Amino acid sequence: MAKKRTLRNGFTTGTAAAAAVKGALSLLFTGVCPEKVRIAFLSEGHVDIPLVSCEMDGETAVCTVMKDGGDDPDITRNAIIGARVRREEAAEDDLVICGGQGVGRVTRPGLEVPVGQAAINPGPVKMIRAVVEMLRAETGESDPLVVEIFVPDGEEMAKKTLNSRLGIEGGISILGTTGIERPLSHEAYEATVRSSIKVAKAMGAHSVVCTTGRRSERFAMEVFPERAETCFVQIGDFFKSSMETAGAQAMDVILAVFFGKAVKMAAGIPHTHAAKSDLNLRFLADLVEEMVDDPELVAKVAASNTAREAFTYLAGPCPQVVDRVAELAAASAKGFAGGEVTARCLIFDFDGNVASDSRKETV
Repeated sequence: MAKKRTLRNGFTTGTAAAAAVKGALSLLFTGVCPEKVRIAFLSEGHVDIPLVSCEMDGETAVCTVMKDGGDDPDITRNAIIGARVRREEAAEDDLVICGGQGVGRVTRPGLEVPVGQAAINPGPVKMIRAVVEMLRAETGESDPLVVEIFVPDGEEMAKKTLNSRLGIEGGISILGTTGIERPLSHEAYEATVRSSIKVAKAMGAHSVVCTTGRRSERFAMEVFPERAETCFVQIGDFFKSSMETAGAQAMDVILAVFFGKAVKMAAGIPHTHAAKSDLNLRFLADLVEEMVDDPELVAKVAASNTAREAFTYLAGPCPQVVDRVAELAAASAKGFAGGEVTARCLIFDFDGNVASDSRKETV
């Protein structure tokens, strides 16, 4: 059996921005353009990043780097991230960091960056400030500086993200809490979920509709057409952590999911991707056995290949079992959320019809 390949880490857009700033500052302060720059991560370690371009444009130094996301298939993989740096005696501060072409601007409250500012998160700002302080110490330079981060294709990239729903318009966000980008990062997805819930809260919503993907979200939007788009949050497989965030924000929850995910949620599984199918079906079969006097049906459910197959046996003759799954999923959500949060679960059939609703009234 071939040995499983270890996925390669990369670096975030924030690290790339800091590298572009360091290259531009080196040129501005010394007149020399380095081939590569070393950037320290916010956690531990560092990375050496080659420069794509580095030149003077009048009194402004301009540098670009290519973001290396490692083996993560993020939309910003291989994106060009750039920085323009100039001395500015009239600057309001000794260091002004702003966003240029392709960097989004925050238009809704609830994010780490205030409304009206460029979507450059605190982690990247800290890395950029560290670069500036280091080069000032090395060269003795002290003039006020204006640093503009830009992403040439950022506006097009942003169309393939959830930025507009979060209230980030005109480009991508410059992100990173450690500076390291790990393949298929759970941390990054959970951060997006947290931001989505906080934005919904800041926009005045009292509840969020949590789906596990685009298809279930589309069906949920048809059920709740009166709700703003910001009220819908794709939580993926991150059931427990998403409910904890909702609880921390005192946001009521509506789960709008397909039967397979609902069964895992009903069983109280924190991360619904990791659960084994045979365990889910055993849980479901036990539930059927408790509620229905039909050994043959119990055996069919237990022998099913998937929860989807089991659903075909239950949806017609035993809707009470599907209802019980919805009730238990809602109870699990409330348990993870804690506090006074209310929870409700809608289960869709394969065509997007509501097969079960744990609570008929809205929250």
